[in-house]
Amino acid sequence: MQILRAAEDYLEAMLMMQQKHGYIRSIDIAEQLGVTKPSVTYTTKRLRENGYITMDRDGLITLTPSGMDIASRMLDRHHTLTKFLMELGVDAKTAEEDACKMEHDISEQTYTALCRHAIGKLGILGEDNAGLGETAETDEN
Repeated sequence: MQILRAAEDYLEAMLMMQQKHGYIRSIDIAEQLGVTKPSVTYTTKRLRENGYITMDRDGLITLTPSGMDIASRMLDRHHTLTKFLMELGVDAKTAEEDACKMEHDISEQTYTALCRHAIGKLGILGEDNAGLGETAETDEN
Protein backbone atom coordinates (compact mmCIF):
# COMPACT_ATOMS: atom_id res chain seq x y z
CA MET A 1 0.00 0.00 0.00
CA GLN A 2 1.30 3.46 -0.94
CA ILE A 3 1.44 5.95 1.91
CA LEU A 4 2.37 9.60 1.68
CA ARG A 5 5.69 10.82 3.04
CA ALA A 6 3.94 13.15 5.49
CA ALA A 7 1.93 10.24 6.89
CA GLU A 8 5.14 8.24 7.31
CA ASP A 9 6.68 11.18 9.19
CA TYR A 10 3.66 11.42 11.49
CA LEU A 11 3.60 7.69 12.21
CA GLU A 12 7.34 7.67 12.88
CA ALA A 13 7.01 10.67 15.22
CA MET A 14 4.15 8.93 17.01
CA LEU A 15 6.27 5.85 17.61
CA MET A 16 9.11 8.02 18.93
CA MET A 17 6.66 9.74 21.31
CA GLN A 18 5.33 6.40 22.49
CA GLN A 19 8.86 5.14 23.14
CA LYS A 20 9.89 8.36 24.88
CA HIS A 21 6.79 9.10 26.98
CA GLY A 22 4.77 5.89 26.96
CA TYR A 23 1.88 7.75 25.33
CA ILE A 24 1.14 9.79 22.21
CA ARG A 25 -0.50 13.23 22.30
CA SER A 26 -1.21 15.58 19.40
CA ILE A 27 0.63 18.46 21.04
CA ASP A 28 3.81 16.36 21.29
CA ILE A 29 3.57 15.42 17.62
CA ALA A 30 3.19 19.11 16.68
CA GLU A 31 6.30 19.99 18.68
CA GLN A 32 8.31 17.04 17.33
CA LEU A 33 7.50 17.79 13.69
CA GLY A 34 7.42 21.59 14.00
CA VAL A 35 3.88 21.85 12.65
CA THR A 36 0.71 23.52 13.90
CA LYS A 37 -1.92 21.79 16.03
CA PRO A 38 -4.53 22.15 13.21
CA SER A 39 -2.13 20.32 10.85
CA VAL A 40 -1.85 17.50 13.37
CA THR A 41 -5.63 17.39 13.77
CA TYR A 42 -6.12 17.14 10.01
CA THR A 43 -3.49 14.44 9.55
CA THR A 44 -4.55 12.36 12.55
CA LYS A 45 -8.09 12.39 11.18
CA ARG A 46 -6.81 10.97 7.87
CA LEU A 47 -4.62 8.41 9.66
CA ARG A 48 -7.63 7.33 11.74
CA GLU A 49 -9.81 7.03 8.63
CA ASN A 50 -7.16 4.84 6.98
CA GLY A 51 -6.83 2.57 10.00
CA TYR A 52 -3.30 3.53 11.07
CA ILE A 53 -4.21 4.98 14.48
CA THR A 54 -7.01 5.11 17.03
CA MET A 55 -7.79 7.87 19.53
CA ASP A 56 -9.43 7.48 22.90
CA ARG A 57 -11.81 9.94 24.60
CA ASP A 58 -8.89 11.74 26.23
CA GLY A 59 -7.21 12.31 22.86
CA LEU A 60 -4.44 9.78 23.43
CA ILE A 61 -3.33 8.15 20.20
CA THR A 62 -2.56 4.47 19.68
CA LEU A 63 -0.87 3.01 16.62
CA THR A 64 -2.79 0.14 15.06
CA PRO A 65 -0.79 -2.90 13.87
CA SER A 66 -0.60 -1.47 10.34
CA GLY A 67 0.42 1.95 11.69
CA MET A 68 3.02 0.36 13.95
CA ASP A 69 4.42 -1.61 11.01
CA ILE A 70 4.98 1.54 8.96
CA ALA A 71 6.28 3.54 11.92
CA SER A 72 8.73 0.81 12.93
CA ARG A 73 10.00 0.41 9.39
CA MET A 74 10.58 4.15 9.02
CA LEU A 75 12.28 4.47 12.41
CA ASP A 76 14.53 1.48 11.67
CA ARG A 77 15.48 2.99 8.33
CA HIS A 78 16.15 6.34 9.96
CA HIS A 79 18.45 4.87 12.62
CA THR A 80 20.26 2.63 10.13
CA LEU A 81 20.80 5.38 7.56
CA THR A 82 21.93 7.85 10.23
CA LYS A 83 24.50 5.37 11.52
CA PHE A 84 25.66 4.55 7.98
CA LEU A 85 26.17 8.24 7.12
CA MET A 86 28.01 8.92 10.37
CA GLU A 87 30.32 5.96 9.67
CA LEU A 88 31.12 7.63 6.35
CA GLY A 89 32.21 10.76 8.23
CA VAL A 90 29.06 12.87 8.06
CA ASP A 91 28.48 14.87 11.25
CA ALA A 92 25.59 13.72 13.46
CA LYS A 93 23.26 16.67 12.77
CA THR A 94 23.64 16.42 8.99
CA ALA A 95 23.38 12.61 9.11
CA GLU A 96 20.07 12.87 11.01
CA GLU A 97 18.67 15.41 8.55
CA ASP A 98 19.80 13.50 5.47
CA ALA A 99 18.59 10.15 6.83
CA CYS A 100 15.16 11.70 7.36
CA LYS A 101 15.02 12.62 3.68
CA MET A 102 16.52 9.36 2.41
CA GLU A 103 14.35 7.02 4.47
CA HIS A 104 11.30 7.94 2.41
CA ASP A 105 12.77 8.12 -1.05
CA ILE A 106 15.01 5.13 -1.57
CA SER A 107 13.52 1.84 -2.71
CA GLU A 108 13.53 -1.28 -0.58
CA GLN A 109 16.04 -2.79 -3.02
CA THR A 110 18.46 0.14 -2.66
CA TYR A 111 18.05 0.21 1.12
CA THR A 112 18.82 -3.51 1.37
CA ALA A 113 21.84 -3.12 -0.91
CA LEU A 114 23.17 -0.26 1.24
CA CYS A 115 22.78 -2.38 4.37
CA ARG A 116 24.51 -5.36 2.77
CA HIS A 117 27.35 -3.15 1.58
CA ALA A 118 27.74 -1.55 5.01
CA ILE A 119 27.88 -4.92 6.70
CA GLY A 120 29.83 -6.88 4.12
CA LYS A 121 32.29 -4.44 2.61
CA LEU A 122 32.62 -1.78 5.27
CA GLY A 123 32.03 -3.91 8.35
CA ILE A 124 29.66 -1.39 9.89
CA LEU A 125 26.10 -1.46 11.18
CA GLY A 126 26.73 -4.77 12.97
CA GLU A 127 24.47 -7.68 13.76
CA ASP A 128 21.94 -5.52 15.60
CA ASN A 129 20.99 -3.82 12.33
CA ALA A 130 17.26 -4.16 11.80
CA GLY A 131 17.58 -3.01 8.21
CA LEU A 132 18.15 -6.46 6.82
CA GLY A 133 15.60 -8.40 8.87
CA GLU A 134 12.69 -9.64 6.78
CA THR A 135 13.58 -7.44 3.82
CA ALA A 136 16.64 -9.45 2.82
CA GLU A 137 14.72 -12.69 2.97
CA THR A 138 11.85 -11.44 0.83
CA ASP A 139 14.13 -9.83 -1.74
CA GLU A 140 15.99 -13.07 -2.35
CA ASN A 141 12.81 -15.10 -2.97
